[in-house]
Amino acid sequence: PRSSRSQRRFSPLSRGGGHAASPRFSTAAGAWPNPKTYAIVKQLLAEGNAGELQKYFGSRMEFGTAGLRAAMGAGISHMNDLTIIQTTQGFCRYLEKNFSDLKKRGVVIGFDARAHLSSGGSSKRFARLAANTFISQGVPVYLFSDIIPTPFVPYTVTHLKLCAGIMVTASHNPKQDNGYKVYWENGAQIISPHDKGISQAIEENQEPWPQAWDDKLIDSSPLLHDPYAMVNKEYFKDIQKQCFYRNINKETNLKFVHTSVHGVGHKFVQLAFKAFDLSPPFAVPEQKDPDPDFPTVKYPNPEEGKGVLTLSFALAEKDGARIILANDPDADRLAVAEKQESGEWKVFSGNELGALLGWWIFTCWKNNSRDTRAIKDVYMLSSTVSSKILRAIALKEGFHFEETLTGFKWMGNRAKQLMDQGKAVLFAFEEAIGYMCCPAVLDKDGVSAAVITAEMASFLATRNLSLSQQLKAVYDEYGFHITKASYFICHDPKVIQQLFDNLRNFDGKNTYPKSCGRFKVSGIRDLTTGYDSSQPDQKAILPTSKSSQMITFTFANGGVATMRTSGTEPKIKYYSELCGVPLEGQLRLHGAGACPPPLRPASTWQIFLTLSIR
Repeated sequence: PRSSRSQRRFSPLSRGGGHAASPRFSTAAGAWPNPKTYAIVKQLLAEGNAGELQKYFGSRMEFGTAGLRAAMGAGISHMNDLTIIQTTQGFCRYLEKNFSDLKKRGVVIGFDARAHLSSGGSSKRFARLAANTFISQGVPVYLFSDIIPTPFVPYTVTHLKLCAGIMVTASHNPKQDNGYKVYWENGAQIISPHDKGISQAIEENQEPWPQAWDDKLIDSSPLLHDPYAMVNKEYFKDIQKQCFYRNINKETNLKFVHTSVHGVGHKFVQLAFKAFDLSPPFAVPEQKDPDPDFPTVKYPNPEEGKGVLTLSFALAEKDGARIILANDPDADRLAVAEKQESGEWKVFSGNELGALLGWWIFTCWKNNSRDTRAIKDVYMLSSTVSSKILRAIALKEGFHFEETLTGFKWMGNRAKQLMDQGKAVLFAFEEAIGYMCCPAVLDKDGVSAAVITAEMASFLATRNLSLSQQLKAVYDEYGFHITKASYFICHDPKVIQQLFDNLRNFDGKNTYPKSCGRFKVSGIRDLTTGYDSSQPDQKAILPTSKSSQMITFTFANGGVATMRTSGTEPKIKYYSELCGVPLEGQLRLHGAGACPPPLRPASTWQIFLTLSIR
């Protein structure tokens, strides 16, 4: 719940609860609220179904640094016309307070292909309602006329120097979900205190403004602009700055398969390949076109691995392609698979691809840098739960590495701060297959990551090297990094709270585990409470948040393990890593797929989770 006020305000006929039976939501133009959500609530009222009504109207979606994300449907707990209008009204008022030139600069709004037949909700409909809200207040809106990848919104914010951006998408979430993702004027996702300020403004602006429902009004407004053609031209021009081997791209015999997993990515990855002079990848025909039902996959998330890539493997075998590139439905993430000499397919983890892209982007920078002294101003970033391979590369090569809290909202904002100081931020990544390969987009971008990966693979092929072989070479040079990351689904907040409370009060109040199985814990950082045993004052350096759970354990043998909650999904996520030293020979001694002793991350987590839920 957003607050107890939402609970006290609940009534299906009240201002906060909905449009089910109140004529106040009609407009002069004759537009009415969504008839499908209207019918759903009207039926529940007729049945006297207080339980379902409470689910729909008992609490409001919470607006946070990730914006909004929830299932589409009726009521203030779901994504629908009403909640989009209320959210945008609050956002508009908050922007008015922060930007005196809002009505001159304006905002950008994009959308993906999500739609929900039973509730009548869709990303396009929500985007148009949001545009109508701003235009009704005299604010220029750059509304994309067609579906786009999420990275196009932050790109447009910075390229046109706008005040803010909105992307209507639920990324890789299940098909019934949708979301409302917000960017600030710096082109990065919002962070505190903007989330709190916007949330409060939403609370204060829940009554729909006149003609709020009539999105047709925007079509004749001089304040409506379509940036689609311009961004399609300028974005691909900008990412070409990361193209270093055009001649190799033109001549390579390497074949690629691409899947957009029923999302928006097909057209844009094809254009990216063209911009790099690469032959277009084979597109998985069953998944090429946008389809909000995602009929060929259980979850439209390439991070799930081989289950999502089954059709890609079949097409690659048929057409003789060695590498598969897979975007999630809004094309801000990238998964990569490569056929091995054994005939098996290796799906690279987010950390492994981060190692390869980090190595590649730095190597290209180094080979094209005329002033070796410039390395003192070069940076790479990764989230605190991602592999520390970039740190190892930075220590040996002499550039700077920084870690941030989890999520590109932190990496994007930090990258912008560094760039404003004259620093060069070459690359940032998170283990959840998110990569920022081009400084023109201060967020993860699966389109540029896909084509840069293709150029890297094409270059390596001229050296008779595969991606897997190059990954081994990176580990040989900078130290082997073995990681294990996964998650558990948990829909009960009380269970999650109890699990983390057990870790914080393990042997009495405010005590943490001193060991995990036979492995001694040497350090603890709790970014929920702000505790860090490694600091002289025992206070964490990274920002803390009481609204999310995150504890990191450092082991005496050098292993690091973190458990946290997800901000957008009902998941408890865990991560662990061991870092070897360069040329330690661990791969040769233990095999490319084995975990070097003494710590096997998977078995450690079995013990760790047993301790936390005992």
